Amino acid sequence: MIDAVQAGETFIVTRNGEPVAELRPARTGRSTFVSREELATLAAAGVRIDRHQFRADLDQQIDQGL
Repeated sequence: MIDAVQAGETFIVTRNGEPVAELRPARTGRSTFVSREELATLAAAGVRIDRHQFRADLDQQIDQGL
């Protein structure tokens, strides 16, 4: 299986028929280019972050005494 992953294949690991993990080739380096397709996929997800709630969540988790 590792040879297949190294060759570019991706596998979904399941437990009792439910997906629990994904085994895929590791990305090497940090990509600075985002393809049009990748951007469209991210935009289609419609994720919205409330900046005030996000800041409140950060403040709650981070030790403000540092």
